Amino acid sequence: MIINRAHSSKNKSCGESFPVFLNVYDLSPINGYAYWFGLGVYHSGVEVHGVEYAFGAHDSPTTGIFEVEPRECPGFTFRKSIPIGKTELDHKQVRSLMEELSEDYKGNSYNLITRNCNHFCNDASLRLTNKPIPRWVNRLARIGNTNFRIR
Repeated sequence: MIINRAHSSKNKSCGESFPVFLNVYDLSPINGYAYWFGLGVYHSGVEVHGVEYAFGAHDSPTTGIFEVEPRECPGFTFRKSIPIGKTELDHKQVRSLMEELSEDYKGNSYNLITRNCNHFCNDASLRLTNKPIPRWVNRLARIGNTNFRIR
């Protein structure tokens, strides 16, 4: 079960589509400078139907996916909201999708390089909109993953 930290209004889908956003947060004050070089360290969450879904680490083999109020994830400094696309899934269908993703995103499976919040957001975005998140959001993890494979 997903940890619920947000309130939302339930939308009914009648053939309409709903906007999906990627909310990006700074993990470090140095991001103010690193951002301009494309080297920031970021947390991200996917916002749809007035709820933001994100992934975080803990020691338990239960879901690491949680909900927060959009653009208000505790412990991080909000940077920007990026429109990703639209989904035809209503609130209930999005919730079911997140429950499905929660099977793959356990808190104890979190890894800063290979399975972080940005990986989750990319997977969720692809499932919701068929579009990936911007590559710069997870650039440092990709660089780190390349360095680990080279050694």
